[in-house]
Amino acid sequence: MAEYLIYFNQQWVGAHDEEWFRGRGPLAMAVLGEMKSAGVYVFAGGLEEDGPVFGADATGGSLMFTDGPYVETKEFLGGFTVVDVADEEAARMWAGKIAVACGWPQEVRRFGPRPRTQ
Repeated sequence: MAEYLIYFNQQWVGAHDEEWFRGRGPLAMAVLGEMKSAGVYVFAGGLEEDGPVFGADATGGSLMFTDGPYVETKEFLGGFTVVDVADEEAARMWAGKIAVACGWPQEVRRFGPRPRTQ
């Protein structure tokens, strides 16, 4: 089994009215329920657009916290799902289901091997 990150940038969502978003919620929840039933669900969540954003940086030798995004960019992470599936084909299938349910594109990346612990 391998873990995959399925995610979207907030800017990929597009402009939609409140009614459109309300119609997508049940579709997305159904896909998450299907993932749980299949035993591949690890975690899913959307990020707050107006919530706190800060950075932590210790590369200068001491820890420094800064308000706002660390890197100025036009895109930012909107939400993500982590699945633990047998292969890339299964990750693609779940990403497709999420894309259809949400109504916007999803990107998929495989997590690297976890560090061994003693």
